Amino acid sequence: MLREVLIQAWDALRRNRTRSVLTMLGIIWGIMAVAVLMAYGSGFRAALVRGFYAFGRSAVVAWPGQTSEQAGGERAGRPIKFEKADLEAVLAEATLVKQASLETVRWLPISYGDRLSNTAIRGVYPEYGEIRNEVASEGRWLSGEDFLERRRVVFLGEKLRKHLFGGRPAVGETVLISGARFTVVGVMEVKLQFSNYFNSDDECAFIPYTAAADIWDARYASVLVFSALTPRFEAKAMEQVRAAVGKRQRFAPTDKRAIQMFGREEFRPIIDGITIGLQVLLVFIGALTLGIGGVGVMNIMLVSVDERIREIGLRRALGARRRHIRAQFLAEALVLTLVGGLIGMMLTPILVGMVGTIPLMGGLFDDDSGKADLHLTLSPVTMLVSTALLVLVGVVSGMVPARRASRLDPVEALRYE
Repeated sequence: MLREVLIQAWDALRRNRTRSVLTMLGIIWGIMAVAVLMAYGSGFRAALVRGFYAFGRSAVVAWPGQTSEQAGGERAGRPIKFEKADLEAVLAEATLVKQASLETVRWLPISYGDRLSNTAIRGVYPEYGEIRNEVASEGRWLSGEDFLERRRVVFLGEKLRKHLFGGRPAVGETVLISGARFTVVGVMEVKLQFSNYFNSDDECAFIPYTAAADIWDARYASVLVFSALTPRFEAKAMEQVRAAVGKRQRFAPTDKRAIQMFGREEFRPIIDGITIGLQVLLVFIGALTLGIGGVGVMNIMLVSVDERIREIGLRRALGARRRHIRAQFLAEALVLTLVGGLIGMMLTPILVGMVGTIPLMGGLFDDDSGKADLHLTLSPVTMLVSTALLVLVGVVSGMVPARRASRLDPVEALRYE
């Protein structure tokens, strides 16, 4: 029965080829608009996620504060300072912490030849590179041997390298940090990040914590940086770190003012709020565009009902029920919509490929590598949502003409001229 209805619907559309093709153009354009807008939304989300997550994979920065509760016989308002013993306590007792590093920072002059920059010099442990996603484009990151042997080596951010060396290679060269000689062992890959602390990583110099202690007093660290085993354990890892340090420094593990923490997972509500809102808006706009094509289908089907009133009356007189007439016109609307949608979906990858990438944040990060561009991506979810909208439009567009056709009086239809 269904096969016969679809065949009859196809034959009816073939009798008015020009009108059917022009009507399908609206559907083709609509489905392409939906898919491309959704691909734009997905690409925007991916670019935003890359920018936020460049901060580090499950990285948490802990800032020393001052106690707000009395605990262990200690007064409230006591300042907290991070020491090496705190790091050891965290690694020994916080079972959900994967890696941790102390970080000490000073703003000092760094120079090469006649070029000088006053920037953040950051003394860190070797684990810091993996925690904060510091990837080398040239050379290498700081090693365990650099740390243990107190080597005076430095890893440069890309912007700092460019300022000091211009277009010349930096690895192996010697720079002066506050008058002390340091050998450049690596240069950071351009880091497209929306969040940072102290200074942008691209503009900083990283040296072993032990070497930093030779230049300034590094007994007390500026911050403690750590990563959880997995992002879903981040909140629990924070609690364990606060408890471990609190046990050693005698403050309550519930005292959040003693240690203030900022983790990567705190970015998630921001990302979701921005991207979900944008994607809903884009889908709504695309649906409106597709709806315009649906209005065209409805209009053509209403015209078709007027043209075939006598045919409808004859079919009713021969025993066709209302549901048969309704199914016939609904099938014609669906065939018209789905054929147009299928053509649109076949053309969408070609259009997306022609668009390729869209400049987004390259100017913001002074990057011409294309990493900050928005890449349009067609995902199975995009095609599934587009198909669902297409079917919905087809059903809605065909329902009104189908109901009108099925409600025609057979006698009046046969007498219609």
